[in-house]
Amino acid sequence: MGFWKVMIADDEAIIREGIKRSVDWGELGLTVVTEAEDGEEALENAIQHGIHIALVDLNMPIMHGIELMKRLREQLPDCKIVVVTGHDEFTYAQESIRLQVNDYILKPADPLQLTQIMRGLRDELEEERQKSLHLKQASKQILKNFPLLRERFCQEWLDGNLSQQEIMEQLPFLQLPQVRPELLGIIRWRTEVQNSGMKENERQLFLFAIENITLELLSDYPKAMFRDSTGLIVILLWDGASEAMLARVEQEVRTHLKIAIEVGIEAVDGGITELSTIYRRCRVNLSREAPLSPIVRRAKQYMLEHYGEYGLNLESMAGMLKTSSVYLSRLFKQEVGSSFGTYLTQIRIRKAAQLLNSTDMSINEVAERSGYETQHYFSTAFKKQTGVSPLQFRKGVLPEEDSSI
Repeated sequence: MGFWKVMIADDEAIIREGIKRSVDWGELGLTVVTEAEDGEEALENAIQHGIHIALVDLNMPIMHGIELMKRLREQLPDCKIVVVTGHDEFTYAQESIRLQVNDYILKPADPLQLTQIMRGLRDELEEERQKSLHLKQASKQILKNFPLLRERFCQEWLDGNLSQQEIMEQLPFLQLPQVRPELLGIIRWRTEVQNSGMKENERQLFLFAIENITLELLSDYPKAMFRDSTGLIVILLWDGASEAMLARVEQEVRTHLKIAIEVGIEAVDGGITELSTIYRRCRVNLSREAPLSPIVRRAKQYMLEHYGEYGLNLESMAGMLKTSSVYLSRLFKQEVGSSFGTYLTQIRIRKAAQLLNSTDMSINEVAERSGYETQHYFSTAFKKQTGVSPLQFRKGVLPEEDSSI
C-alpha cells in the first residue's frame, strides 16, 4: 500500500523540522511530501500533491491559516487538517475547530501526542478508502444489474405493491421521469398456437428480436421496457406521441421476423399508484382480442399516423387500402368493436387532450393538430366525448363538477 501524503505548513523552519523529527512517518504508512512557509505556497503545494493530511500553522504570511483551511476544504474536501498553534492563539484554534478541523497541537509539538493524532488520522483515511472501495463496487454492481432492478421495480409497481412515496423515490434512482407514464403497452406473441414445436432457446431469440425492434422504433422516447411475470413484454411510455411508433411494432415484426404479434395500448389515467389497474385492463383486452386481419391492422396504424389530416375518413382509407368502404366498415366494426368513425374520433380527442394538458397551444391550434377543420366542430366533438369543453378540460373541470354544461 502506498503512503498517505502529508504537508507541513509553518513559517518557522525550526517548527517544521521539529514536527518532521517527532514522528516515525514510515512506520505509520505516512510520508511528508511537501512543506510550505506561507499560506499561498501551502495551498498550491497541497493541490499539486493531492495531500491527505495538512498540518497548518495559523499565523502564516500572505494567506492566513484560517483562509488556507477554508480553501483546502473547498479544493480538497477529504483532506484531514491539524492546526499547529501556540497558547496565545487558542481562540483561533477554537474558530478553526468550527471549520471542521480534525485536531490541533500546541507548539512545541509533543512527539507522543503528534504520533497518536497521526495514527488516528491514518486509521480514518484507511476506513474511508475502504468504504469508498465498497461503494464503488456496489455502484458497479448496480450498473451491471440496472435492467434487473428496473424490471423488479416496474413489476412491483404494476402489481400495486408500492406506495406513492416509494414510487417517487425510486423513479429518479432508476433514471425514469418523475411522473406517471402516459401510455402502457403490452406485446404478446402467441407462440403456443403458432410455433408449438419451437425450442426454448429459439423462442427466447425471437423475443429478444421483438424487443430490439421495439427499442429501435421507440429510441427517441422516454420509456421502460421489461418482461412481466408471465413473459409478456410490457412498455411504459412517458410521451403520448410515441403511440404511433408502438403500433408500428406489429408491422415491423411481421416484415422482419415473419411472425405475428399483438400490441395492446392503453392511455394511462388516474394517480401514479393506479398503474396496476391500467396494466390489468390492457392484459384482459389483449387476451380477449382475436388477432386482427392485416387490413384492419393497417387501417389502425394509418389512423394513428394520420389522425391530424382533415380528409381522413372511411372512403379515403378504403381507397388507400384498395378495398370497398362497405367491406372495411363491416370488418373494422367486427374486429375492433367500434365503428371506423368512432375509433378515429377517440384517437383525435385523446391526442387533443394530451395537447391541452402538455402545451400552451390555443384551442384553435389544438383543433387543427387533431384533424378538425373548425374550432366549433372540434369543441362539439370534444364535449360530446369527455363531457366538458376543451377550455374547461384545460382548467381541470370534471364533468360531475358542472352538470349544466
